[in-house]
Amino acid sequence: MKKIILTLLCLGIIGSVWSVANAITEIRAVFRSEDKEYIKTMKQDLLCLKMAYPDYIVGFEGKIGDKVYVVMKSGKKIIYDDKREKNQEEKLANPDLQDMLEQIYPLTTTRKLMDKSFDPGRSRVYELMSEVYGASEANIKRNLTNVVIGGRYCQFNKNNRAAASLSAAIKEVNELIKSNKKIGAYVYPASGTYNYRRIAGTNRLSAHSYGIAIDLAGSKWDYWKWATAEQGQKRLSTYPVELVEVFERNNFVWGGKWGHFDILHFEYRPEIIMKARYFGGKQKNDEKWFYGAPAEDERVKEYIKQIDETLKE
Repeated sequence: MKKIILTLLCLGIIGSVWSVANAITEIRAVFRSEDKEYIKTMKQDLLCLKMAYPDYIVGFEGKIGDKVYVVMKSGKKIIYDDKREKNQEEKLANPDLQDMLEQIYPLTTTRKLMDKSFDPGRSRVYELMSEVYGASEANIKRNLTNVVIGGRYCQFNKNNRAAASLSAAIKEVNELIKSNKKIGAYVYPASGTYNYRRIAGTNRLSAHSYGIAIDLAGSKWDYWKWATAEQGQKRLSTYPVELVEVFERNNFVWGGKWGHFDILHFEYRPEIIMKARYFGGKQKNDEKWFYGAPAEDERVKEYIKQIDETLKE
């Protein structure tokens, strides 16, 4: 009897060890899968940043499993992921590049307010903004140029094709108004472009401070701090889809697709739009990490090679 019990105990222990070993193997497989997904997303983010700021980002430094940096033309290094756990407010107040690109902006039409936790493009890495558009009020002012909007000159940042993109969007919008005059009431008179100021209630600079945002014709129901969700929803439901699409084609994000809605607000954010455009859909596991990007473009091909050489697996 004792031998039987001892045998059963041994079998039980072996079975338990076997179960634990299997569990550990499965856990490791999950972590490996998550690591692969993280690495793929990181490479996609870096590619979007390089495509969005080709004249300002010169390279990348670091290695997988350690800190990775984007290297700017000035020599400044901006960390991709500081590995800190953050809530939504912390990601807004002090984001890294990974935080900034974490939520994918929807290029699809929306007629409903987004959830308050969803604000793609509302986080800004100010180190990046300063490197591209100017690190002080005086520097930014030197980078401003005039764009004609509704028959008057408005200042916008000429760096990184921001002003050229706004000018192209306004030209398209004016053509749109010719075929649908009702759209004009949502555009003119525009509420403003460059305005060096802090976001109300924070110490963060507005995108208007960098001369990369435009507020079109306003309504008292446009902004989440001024309007109830019901009022914001009513305003959103009538907003012209064609108008939003014009600005998105020219690499502007729309504040109407933020949970903290800002419906009159369009902001030049090529990295956010490029991630949505090229990596917004789900990829199969066997597809190359850059699948969806314009890899046939020789410059993009070089960017992909640069990222792969820096982040060897």
